[in-house]
Amino acid sequence: MRRWIGFVVAAALIAWFIHNAAMNLEARGLTLGFEFLTQPANFAIGDTAWLRFTPEDTMGRAILVGLTNTARVAILGCLLALAVGFVVGVTRLSTNPVLSGLTRGYVEILRSTPLLLLLLWLSALLHGLPSADHALAPFPGVFLSDRGLFLPSLTLHGLELPRHTRFDFTGGIALSPELAALLIALVLHQSAHISEVVRGAILAVPRGQTEAAHALGLSRFQTLRFVTVPQALRAMVPLLAQNCVSLIKNSSLAVAIGFPDVVSVLNTIGNQTGHNVETMLIMVAVYLGASLTVAYVLGRYNARITA
Repeated sequence: MRRWIGFVVAAALIAWFIHNAAMNLEARGLTLGFEFLTQPANFAIGDTAWLRFTPEDTMGRAILVGLTNTARVAILGCLLALAVGFVVGVTRLSTNPVLSGLTRGYVEILRSTPLLLLLLWLSALLHGLPSADHALAPFPGVFLSDRGLFLPSLTLHGLELPRHTRFDFTGGIALSPELAALLIALVLHQSAHISEVVRGAILAVPRGQTEAAHALGLSRFQTLRFVTVPQALRAMVPLLAQNCVSLIKNSSLAVAIGFPDVVSVLNTIGNQTGHNVETMLIMVAVYLGASLTVAYVLGRYNARITA
């Protein structure tokens, strides 16, 4: 209920801001409107995911391409950050001092490094990789070059591996250097925070629960899977939702490395048309809607597991 009250208040504030902005623009002989969305974009977008885009397409379609890129980063980033963060959080509780020490160093370094600095460093690193002819192959079917990261993909016929051609790669999943840098930076940074949520929630489970599980003959892994994690999950979910929302908002840093997310596309449109107020309102609507959606979905899941 409080979330919806906050949404209504935010919508009222946005409406008040729009009204005041329209009055001020009218006093200066300017108009507030979204007619520009049907005009030709007159600029190219390098990474268009699954949508075709040319400079002759409308600005509305350009925004849709940017929104698709943002959604792609947000969904993949949240899933990978949750998976990595969970593994790191559990590993930090290992009785092996070397393993727990390495994961602690991972967490402390990434939590202390500004995300923008990490993003810029990864972008420079990926752009400095060898050419496609001398691409790195850290794992079978995985290639790294100055053209990006190439991974195997699942198709109806099985696993499709990327293949090296004369100048590039074909097949599999191709991530541009900008997308790869953004995704890796977000996952590394947010997984470090998520790992602390996981570790704290597991430590909050009463010790008697694990002792009882061991007394029943359950192994350490079975105790973690069937006893500790299900109870810790109730305390994790609200904070995991907060971390996912943070990752979505932090994805707007893509503008710093030239990845065409929705912020980058809207900034370009605002600079070309002068409709900066309208583009800012679209940005607010996009990130407010994404944050409320994630919070609602995980809130419903939390209510279900705590019922």
